[in-house]
Amino acid sequence: MAFTLPDLSFDYNALEPHFDAKTMEIHHSKHHNGYTNKLNAAIEGTDLADQSIENVLVNGFSNTAVRNNGGGFYNHSLFWSILSPNAGGAPTGDLSAAINDNFGSFEAFKDEFSKAAATRFGSGWAWLCVHKSGKLEVCSTANQDNPLMPSIGCGGTPILCLDVWEHAYYLNYQNRRPDYIKAFWNIINWEKVSELFNAHK
Repeated sequence: MAFTLPDLSFDYNALEPHFDAKTMEIHHSKHHNGYTNKLNAAIEGTDLADQSIENVLVNGFSNTAVRNNGGGFYNHSLFWSILSPNAGGAPTGDLSAAINDNFGSFEAFKDEFSKAAATRFGSGWAWLCVHKSGKLEVCSTANQDNPLMPSIGCGGTPILCLDVWEHAYYLNYQNRRPDYIKAFWNIINWEKVSELFNAHK
């Protein structure tokens, strides 16, 4: 069964002024759609064609086209799901407690995540992942790699991510990646991130 480009739960302009409408439109309808189509082409007629995206990322890791486009499909799908207009603020409940336990405070977590995003050289992603023990980990990966892939040096299940490829922000922020990272905190859907945390710990 072919993978399909997921619909957004909001309009392209809904995240303004933090993420602009033109970037969102290009990012979703061109970049993410491109990864989706190329992934389907790479797995067509193979044993990967009937597997979940999570299994494709592991079992197809040695195939460059599957790795790059499978990562692009999965990473963006998660990214859109944790964004929301009129969001931001801070998490509550079990996720808030886990962040405090693992990082000392929400502000300390924000600093560590923002640093991971800002210092990722070139293109890539910053991640917050949860391990089966409930332990949280912040890390970053290059290109379209993600923590579900083997031998990445970044473990657990992703529950929050930020795309730091230039296509994600350059129209609005140009070379000001730190400003883009700062804006991201205003549109995180912490209810969704908490749901993912509770499902995977």
